[in-house]
Amino acid sequence: MGKIIVICNQKGGVGKTTSAINIAVFLAVAGKKVMLIDLDPQANATSGIGLNKHNVLKSTYHVLLEELDIKDILQPSAIPNLLVAPSNLDLTGAEVELVGSLGREYRLKKALEKIKNEFDFIIIDSPPSLGLLTINGLCAADSVLIPVQCEYYALEGLTQLNNTIRLVRDNINTNLVIEGVLLTMADFRTNLTKEVIQEARNHFKDKVYTTVIPRNIRLTEAPSYGKPIFLYDKDSLGSQKYRELCAEILGCPIDVNPVKAEGEI
Repeated sequence: MGKIIVICNQKGGVGKTTSAINIAVFLAVAGKKVMLIDLDPQANATSGIGLNKHNVLKSTYHVLLEELDIKDILQPSAIPNLLVAPSNLDLTGAEVELVGSLGREYRLKKALEKIKNEFDFIIIDSPPSLGLLTINGLCAADSVLIPVQCEYYALEGLTQLNNTIRLVRDNINTNLVIEGVLLTMADFRTNLTKEVIQEARNHFKDKVYTTVIPRNIRLTEAPSYGKPIFLYDKDSLGSQKYRELCAEILGCPIDVNPVKAEGEI
């Protein structure tokens, strides 16, 4: 049975979509069969993995409204073993359209029940809010991975997120656990980064991943080329760190040799 992980933080700009894309990619590079689900109307995970979000006609919107089976919207990526359930702007209206619907929190969970056994991992990129789309992700998931930016106020909204996770666990998804806390955008030249890392480790203990994602220009550039960091610059520090993170998730090293970056011989 595939493991479903939702990447969640209601605070924007914490590296959530970057993490969703690159975790999905390196799990696929490790030989796992992976689905990346874009639940954000901005569709940044869709474009960041290399799909043209403006050409997406069948999206997660149609799955949540139960107009299409999730198999009907899946698209291949440039990475073997990685399929994408894309998003588009239609998803903006989903929360409003589902307001009066019975069992609206379970739409994604219900859609994935038919297909999750065909994948080793399903990674869900959620929007930067705690609305119905994020609740659908939390309801469908086995665990939640929380990216936390190494900056001032970074830990300030985590109490609200923790409360939401607890409410979902108590009322909707009793099996939901915290997969881990991922520290992102670290600048080790500053004392602030070191203080945030220490505070996060004090608060979340062993739930904080050993791997810390640094500020890295190649990671910042990659989405504008519609490529995950593995295809854009697999030897960069950002690529190395996401590989290390996925090795932590899997509990074993990842050999990057089986899959070659685009353009390599």
